[in-house]
Amino acid sequence: MQTILGASGVIGVTLARELKAYTPNIRLVSRNPKKVNDTDLPFTADITNRQQVFDAVKGSEIVYLVAGLSYKTKVWQEQWPLIMQNVIDASSEYNCRFVFFDNIYMIGGDNVKHITENSPFSPTSRKGKVRAQLDRMILDKIEQGKLNATIARCADYYGATGSNSVLMELVYKNLAKNKRAQWLFNARVRHSFTYVPDAAKGTAMLGNTKEAYNQIWNLPTHGNAMTGEDWIRLFANEMRKPDKFTVVPAWMVNIAGLFVPVMKELYEMRYQFNREYFFDSQKFEKYFGFRATPPDAAVREILAT
Repeated sequence: MQTILGASGVIGVTLARELKAYTPNIRLVSRNPKKVNDTDLPFTADITNRQQVFDAVKGSEIVYLVAGLSYKTKVWQEQWPLIMQNVIDASSEYNCRFVFFDNIYMIGGDNVKHITENSPFSPTSRKGKVRAQLDRMILDKIEQGKLNATIARCADYYGATGSNSVLMELVYKNLAKNKRAQWLFNARVRHSFTYVPDAAKGTAMLGNTKEAYNQIWNLPTHGNAMTGEDWIRLFANEMRKPDKFTVVPAWMVNIAGLFVPVMKELYEMRYQFNREYFFDSQKFEKYFGFRATPPDAAVREILAT
């Protein structure tokens, strides 16, 4: 049995499709789970509830935590450590291998200019401090020999209308509405994005490769990290729309945060968009012989769905 905690999100659904190649026994856990494959086993649970997590994990060979919480610092501070402790304890209790689908918020400042698995924890945001805490919880248990786990890190991802990345929300959706595309802070610096199918396939590969455990992996992300201008131009050309765009400066996001909660949350993450942001997945690609999907091919696939 392979179990996905947080199975109703974009990554959870795509991961379920990928895991079908490894097993017919996939347990989908969320508040309102729905089958992705015919043989899936939906399991209703609240992963902030310790007993419900233990019930959901019991009998699993591999557990994937791919949940997403509301993009609110207070929610992250209150719920993420609780969820992580629940999953670590349940995985240890039932001797399950554990895969955590992570972001890279724990890496801050100029360290985002070249992000590898060895980049130091250097959070410069409150949300980044939460993510660093979660990773340390896992790594400490691995070091103690009490957990068999891997951390699968992903850059901002794109590739489904349900993914709330800047690329999908401010570029794709605006162009689809015949509006100008938008970008945050600086459109002239490179910014890596991970394609959702690559992220899900990579996560499934890591989960089903015993030698990949007890370490950190950057999920496959194409090495051609384009600038914001390049991303906008690519989407606009493929959608046959004008490539006009507006850059939203930091001061405007800061002011908007007084009235729009999500803008307040975005302001502290500005370091990810006001400088080079390059996500290096060579470790994964070399080990597995995997080639990440080129951006032009990914955009064509997105528009064809």
